[in-house]
Amino acid sequence: LFRTNRYERVERVMKVIIASDSHMRNEVLDYIEAKHPDAQYYLHCGDLEDDPQLFPNWLFVKGNNDYFGQFPKHRILDIEGHRFFIIHGDRLPYMVMKARLVELGKEHGADIVCFGHTHRSYIEKKHGILLINPGSLCFPRDGKPPCYVIMNITKEDISCEIVYEPEW
Repeated sequence: LFRTNRYERVERVMKVIIASDSHMRNEVLDYIEAKHPDAQYYLHCGDLEDDPQLFPNWLFVKGNNDYFGQFPKHRILDIEGHRFFIIHGDRLPYMVMKARLVELGKEHGADIVCFGHTHRSYIEKKHGILLINPGSLCFPRDGKPPCYVIMNITKEDISCEIVYEPEW
């Protein structure tokens, strides 16, 4: 996907799908992937509760309920000049979770931190770090429907949208 800016320079747009906490409702991952075949990355922030090899196009991290298969505890990805730090977040104290996520992002040179565990969708920039919790594909805890995030990213711009289940 390419976009032309006001200077007529063509810049590449990368589409990233971010999901978390599917808790064995993993047919949704296939559906999301089919709905967004133009995405370059599919990221899952933990609690798949299944074998990650069944979903070869997705990149996973280990959640506190992931006992099947091999999962890294965190991942670092470089996409279009941005560094992502991806973690589930279950080992972080809830009351200072956002502050600790900012620290982890800075420790790893990341400007984007993706996390799950709370089942609450959240997008906020804090101290130069974009924090993204895509919520839960199953069992949301914020009174909203199940959801995931669509991110469009260029070297100069990042846009994120939370997509709720009725819009799937």
